[in-house]
Order: sequence, then C-alpha cells, then structure tokens
Amino acid sequence: MVAPNPQDHWAALGVEPGANQQALKQAFRRLARRWHPDLNANDPIAEERFKRINEAYAVLTDPRRRQAWETSEPSEEEDRFAAGFPEFDEYLAALFGKKYAPEPAAWPATTPPPPPAPVQVQGDFESIVKLSPNQALEGSTVQVSLPDGLTLEVQTPPEAGDGWRLRLEGVAPGGGDHFLLLQVRTADDLRIDGLRVLYRLDLPAPQGALGVQAVVPTLEGPVRLRVPPGTSSGQLLRLRGRGLERHGRSGDQIVEVRLVVPEICSDAEVALYRRLAELLEE
Repeated sequence: MVAPNPQDHWAALGVEPGANQQALKQAFRRLARRWHPDLNANDPIAEERFKRINEAYAVLTDPRRRQAWETSEPSEEEDRFAAGFPEFDEYLAALFGKKYAPEPAAWPATTPPPPPAPVQVQGDFESIVKLSPNQALEGSTVQVSLPDGLTLEVQTPPEAGDGWRLRLEGVAPGGGDHFLLLQVRTADDLRIDGLRVLYRLDLPAPQGALGVQAVVPTLEGPVRLRVPPGTSSGQLLRLRGRGLERHGRSGDQIVEVRLVVPEICSDAEVALYRRLAELLEE
C-alpha cells in the first residue's frame, strides 16, 4: 500500500512538491546511483533506501498512481525487486526507455567470490640506524629488517645528520610506513649534522657568569675553548674549520653551552646562592 502522506515521496526524492518531470528525473538519477545496492555493497540500508526512492519516482511520474496517492486511496503494487536488483546502467536504461547493450563478458558469468577480508592497517614502525661520521658524510648502504621478516637495502643520502628520519613509504605490514632514525655520534658525544659537528658543553652556572677556558672534544682531538664572561645557557660558540670536509667545503663545530645547577647543594653553596639572590634584588 502506498504511504498516505502526500509529502513522503517528494521528500524521498529531495524535491519540492509539484516538481516537474525533468526535476524528478534528475533527482532520481542522482539518488539511484547513490543508493543502488550494487554500488553500496557494504551499506546495510542501501537496499531499503533504493526501494524507497524507486517507489517515489514510480508514483510521482504516473498520473494515475500519483492521483491515488495524493487522495490517500490504497493501491497495490508488486515488489519489482523480489527477484533481485538489475545492474545499475541496465536499470536506468529500462526505466527511461533506452536500449541497453551490455559489454560482452570476457569470461563465463559466475557467482563472484566473497570480497577479501580488509587488511588491518597497522601503525608506522621505526628502526634506529647508527652511522659513523664518514658513513654519514658520503652515504652508506644499510640493511633494514622489517617486522614481517623482509630485509631491505637502503642507501642513506650524503651529508646526513644525527636525528634525521628517512621514510620508507608503504613497506610496513598493513601498508604503513617504516622510518629510519639516523644516529651519527662519536664516543665523545659529538653529533654530526651534514658538515657540521655539534657538541653540548655543560658548565656550572658560576663559570658561565665569570667565563672559563673549557676543554672540548673535536674530531681531531680535544682543544681549549674560551667561554667569555656572561655566557648564558643555550648560547652557541663556534670552532671554525673543526667540522667535516667534502668536495672542497668544510664545516665548523658548534658548541652549545648549558649552565647546570647542582641537584644537591652543600650548606656553604646554599648560603652563597642566597647571598647572590639578595644582591640581585638590591
């Protein structure tokens, strides 16, 4: 039985009451493609939505059925989809009075196999790759073992730096990415960044305030570095020409000063810090 509410079919097609045939046809074509069951295999409500818009179009484009529906008179209509749904293009061709010529099948028609289970997308993975300064400078071939047991050979770029992340796109299980975290450091805590060498120098706070001659490691051995008075934590000092060389270019060594406060102070140190705080307030 057709629904008695005269607004239902208009609303089902998303058109204003009294819309003309062209508007009905355009609305139906758009919604039929959106809700056809063959095009919405994973949508459990697509079949009902498709039947609903098909019924609405059939009633509104048939003057006799439309009059019966608008006057709330009952009308019996067989379920035209009881035997299943036709192909979408075939269905539209039959509905709008056009000939439909399906393309010849390359293989005998058979029942399609069930769709494969969806691949579970996993998170990205990361491996640490340790390189010597020379390996990072010229580039090096490294072997990377993936979680699924596959081993890849990866060429690192020349002049790579400590902390660089190289992305291997789509090689992780589930289509994720695998990242290589490069570590380019020496036993003396020198960090390589292209042609530059980075070093962090920890100093007591008084030495930063008063200045000091500090001994710092370099790739060629320890040297003395003058830390000027009034050096703040985070200040950068440069050792020219103490970096790496490649193709006629040379880098510097950058020393970052970090002023460190002791976690535990003696009574004498506490007294000195208090006196310093008093002087700063005056």
